[in-house]
Amino acid sequence: MATRILGRVIVSTIINSFKPIVLNTIENNYRIVCVDNFKYTTVRNYAKTKNKGKEKKPKGKVEINTQMMSELVPVEKLQERCNAAIEKMKDDFAKNLSLRSTTGSIESLPVKFEGKDYELQELAQIVRKNPKTIVINFASFPQAIPDALKAINASGLNLNPQQDGTTLYVPVPKVTKEHREALAKNAKALYIRCRDAVKDVQNDYIKKVKKQTGVSEDLIFNVTKQITAMCDEFQTSAKNIYELKHNELVGK
Repeated sequence: MATRILGRVIVSTIINSFKPIVLNTIENNYRIVCVDNFKYTTVRNYAKTKNKGKEKKPKGKVEINTQMMSELVPVEKLQERCNAAIEKMKDDFAKNLSLRSTTGSIESLPVKFEGKDYELQELAQIVRKNPKTIVINFASFPQAIPDALKAINASGLNLNPQQDGTTLYVPVPKVTKEHREALAKNAKALYIRCRDAVKDVQNDYIKKVKKQTGVSEDLIFNVTKQITAMCDEFQTSAKNIYELKHNELVGK
């Protein structure tokens, strides 16, 4: 019995003698631990951040070579269609986005009557009674008044016509902030229509080029890039025209 007790005391003493003593000091940002006469340094490893990789280089500008393009596409026809879209936008800007409602902008207002498209001046006589009022007389086509009212209200010109028999009296509105914002919104819609028209031209010609046979793949690839680059230039031109008009309308 005495031997067993003595053994337990000896084992307990040995175990306790090897308990680590943690020093309260830190050397060079490392914690020092001592066990008996041995000294250990605990080291904390931090995960390395992943390499972010090299930044992507910007794509180089495609130099347009009309001679190369002409081997597969009618370049002049492509340019004519894109120019037509831009001219249409500019014409719509001039007719529908005037800060002051002019007789001219109302005369050319499109009206759908009996399934056909007309300009308002084809259905009525339009005169400016005074600087603040425009008179529209529908004596020849009184049945067109409902369609004309619908077209005027949807024109974005901020007009509020008053009907008296076969005549509409249209007060010319003051230029308010709300009116400017409404015109700017219409300008953006017309620009988007133009931009989409140019994209349609681009997609149309690219599709035609890719369908051609007996032509090298390199030539097809290069010409499609040329078409995209050319149409991008037309879209940039349309955007610049729109931004100038937008700034004019909002008073910048």
